[in-house]
Amino acid sequence: MNQQHAVREFGVLAALLLAAGPALPAAYPEPPQVLFKDLFVAVQMQAIYPDGKAFADAIPNAAPAEILAQYHAAQPDSPQALRRFVDAHFSLPGQASSAPSVTPPSATPPSATPPSATGQVGIVAHIDGLWDSLTRSTSAAARYSSMLSLPQPYVVPGGRFRELYYWDSYFTMLGLDESARHDLVVDMVRDFAYLIDTYGHVPNGTRSYYLSRSQPPFFFAMVGLLSSADPASAFAQYLPELRREYAFWMQGADGLRRGTAHRRVVAMPDGSILNRYWDDRDAPRDESYREDVELAQASGRPAPQVFRDIRAAAESGWDFGSRWFADPQARATIDTTDIVPIDLNSLLFGLENAIRAGCERQADHSCAASYAHRAAARRAAIDRFLWDGSAGAYLDYRWTRRAPISRLSAALLYPLFVGLASDSQATAVANTTRRVLLAPGGIVTTPLDTGQQWDAPNGWAPIQWIAIAGLRQYQQNSLAGAIACRWMVNVNNLYAQSGRLVEKYDVITVGRSGRGGEYPTQDGFGWTNGVMRKLIALYPADADATDAGVCRE
Repeated sequence: MNQQHAVREFGVLAALLLAAGPALPAAYPEPPQVLFKDLFVAVQMQAIYPDGKAFADAIPNAAPAEILAQYHAAQPDSPQALRRFVDAHFSLPGQASSAPSVTPPSATPPSATPPSATGQVGIVAHIDGLWDSLTRSTSAAARYSSMLSLPQPYVVPGGRFRELYYWDSYFTMLGLDESARHDLVVDMVRDFAYLIDTYGHVPNGTRSYYLSRSQPPFFFAMVGLLSSADPASAFAQYLPELRREYAFWMQGADGLRRGTAHRRVVAMPDGSILNRYWDDRDAPRDESYREDVELAQASGRPAPQVFRDIRAAAESGWDFGSRWFADPQARATIDTTDIVPIDLNSLLFGLENAIRAGCERQADHSCAASYAHRAAARRAAIDRFLWDGSAGAYLDYRWTRRAPISRLSAALLYPLFVGLASDSQATAVANTTRRVLLAPGGIVTTPLDTGQQWDAPNGWAPIQWIAIAGLRQYQQNSLAGAIACRWMVNVNNLYAQSGRLVEKYDVITVGRSGRGGEYPTQDGFGWTNGVMRKLIALYPADADATDAGVCRE
């Protein structure tokens, strides 16, 4: 299908998409949709491969201009002919294996899930054996591919996620430390520092098509793992990168008029500055191109705005869920960029305090005072706009309407994770969590069942950890322990049935993988492995539990 054919079949919108939105700085390599133009549109819109990420990750065997010239000369006139052309000119990626490369029996403590009658290894040995299977090195990425090079080895999540991901990696690192793989923790922190030094921020993942956005800023928490007994020393070591990442999130804040926004910053009605998720492109995502085009067409809204909101939700990591929809049951109403989210602003409070601590360690008192002031101002703004005492919860805020969003989500636990909440706020959050979010198999992401993967009945490992770690900081140990126990029961049950750890779990019906989303539930899985390994170390008495009846507060 040539460009004219693409326009005829997919309408005027397809012609606009060929431009692929505004260009990023010259240092950023262009994504596949820019390099391969109408060929990319044809492959994705005709769904030549079931997963749109496959072609976005494919490695071309020649320069893009040469392949495009051959494509225009060949003019493949059917999906079958187009598939043959692509197969001849690209190498398609495989899945990241979730089979352990080694299964060290010595790694299995008495508290780990015991082998089943079929000889299945205990879950600790399984996780410890997975790390090598999920470790990659790309010091020299293939020419013209979407992969970004990295100086050190790193761990991928698994399945279709065969590159380094930003926020996933923090939760993976928790388990690496427990598996005595601190070497990989150090390597991955160096990789993230390299990304910040090279691109000015940490991209969503190490692909050219992810460079226009980031993900929840957990770099400071990763750095803290390097020296858990004295995190300030690690913050001081990586202070340039911490400050550079902060500048990325705050770009445009100076002089911003109240009630307006620029990129990732929002000036609230009183002039205080909070943040939102954003993406610097307003084209369909390379990895979900057709899905984005179809959603924009169905929405009846300007396509560039829909694409921007889709991409901003991808930056949040919660892609997709009712948090980002004006109508919680309708994804076409997605309006992520209109929302000031509590999780992002909590993490930036944590980053501000990490920079303050690093500056104090370096005896840079002016810097320390500046970031202490920034953290205090953010806390005050969060209390003013995102805290609802009557609901006993932190809420997202729709800045375009100057109103909080009344729907609850597990993001309300992030202020506890970073130590932002007061003791009374933490107690209220614990009570709300117990009443609204606690389920038989862990914490539900939201109480709404919309068919989206970041809604009920699904629970996710990173959310469990945020809840448990945050509650423990405020001595809400009984609830933290109950969540940990229920989650371990859930993971243990599915592992006993299938020998797998998966990306997400049904926390309403224990022992089932989660559902919903743009792709099948993935095996692997980095953050599930990491959080489970950490919880087994923290709660050894519940490590092999398979009955939620033992999980009591």
